[in-house]
Amino acid sequence: MTSVAAPQPPELARQLARAERARKWRAFLLTAPLLLFLLLTFLGPIVALLTKSFVDTELAEALPRVTHEISRWDGRAVPDEATFAALIDDVRAARADGTLAPAATRLNYDVSGFRTLLFSTGRQLPESLDGPARETLIAIDPRWGEAETWGAIARAAGPTTSLFLLAAVDLRRAADGRILGAPREEAIFVQVLGRTFAIASAVTLLCLLLGYPLAYVLATAPTRTANALLVLVLLPFWTSLLVRTSAWIVLLQHEGVVNSALLQGGFVDAPLEMLYRRAAVYTAMTHVLLPFMVLPLYAVMKTIPPVHVRAALSLGARPLAAFWRVYAPQTLPGVGAGVLMVFIQALGYYITPALVGGPDDQMLSYFVAFYASRTINWGMAASLSLSLLAATVALYYVYDRLVGIDKIRMG
Repeated sequence: MTSVAAPQPPELARQLARAERARKWRAFLLTAPLLLFLLLTFLGPIVALLTKSFVDTELAEALPRVTHEISRWDGRAVPDEATFAALIDDVRAARADGTLAPAATRLNYDVSGFRTLLFSTGRQLPESLDGPARETLIAIDPRWGEAETWGAIARAAGPTTSLFLLAAVDLRRAADGRILGAPREEAIFVQVLGRTFAIASAVTLLCLLLGYPLAYVLATAPTRTANALLVLVLLPFWTSLLVRTSAWIVLLQHEGVVNSALLQGGFVDAPLEMLYRRAAVYTAMTHVLLPFMVLPLYAVMKTIPPVHVRAALSLGARPLAAFWRVYAPQTLPGVGAGVLMVFIQALGYYITPALVGGPDDQMLSYFVAFYASRTINWGMAASLSLSLLAATVALYYVYDRLVGIDKIRMG
């Protein structure tokens, strides 16, 4: 005979609910300083940078009249007289206020030479117009009579823009709004993104091929031996990334340690060109990222009871079959975690390819740094960062789906 628990009195249930809410609030207040710190120092700057990829207000702030007038333009022929006159008024006011440079720089991102055009026009504008504004501007520079020149102003009128997001995938928007492919000499980012994925995939595969047997040795070796090997695996974590990369430069350069050893051993007659090659990038990145593959594999392998393989052997399975059919499937969670960690980190690598790789070995993060620190084109840097972030999120989604499917099958 089963006993049925008596229902709780309403007052007791309310007291329990209040106590639970108080506990949750105390836990939230304890973690609130950390959450605020992460928001201000980590999430906030990232979101602020990524918004630069589509927020566009520089031109509207410097040239407000022409950005308002050009909103009525259909993009087919040159704008009307009022738009030309508004541009003249804005250029004069911006020169007087010292705000013409940001607008000129923004337009130069879209059309090369626009900065020179705008400043040259500002210097040559007469103090008073003797004729139509259209004729005055075209007389200063014939490019003011081209629709594409005004299309750049229309695309920068804000408050949002698709210029940088399209440029990140080698596309551009014409004056009439059509999306076209970028010129062949400017279409590089899709190729660079493919190269980034290729390098990250190759490094991940190398780390898996080297890390799997190393993790197996760590998991099955005696404790003292395993601890000594684990220290060697963890050594890269205790050394600066720049120092490790510089060490590979010393090893692989024309007169480096490796070439000196090969020459002294008589293996080669002349030094090999090993630095600034794709192989050097693979070697250095694999050395840096190998622990991120070994540690998840080691953590999973350490929990696998060795009696499983011994049971398979006792039932007549060959050693290789017992390993692949009994042991290896149990290590798949470690393989998935290691591949995910290595691949995501390899996607964003910058220092190592920049130091040991050649011009054709640079990854997408190199161009993010280039636009952020050299040309100060935050919009382009943000768009390329957003493409890397989207690739990372998509990869994690695929991994999560695969892990979820495996869990369902195992259940």
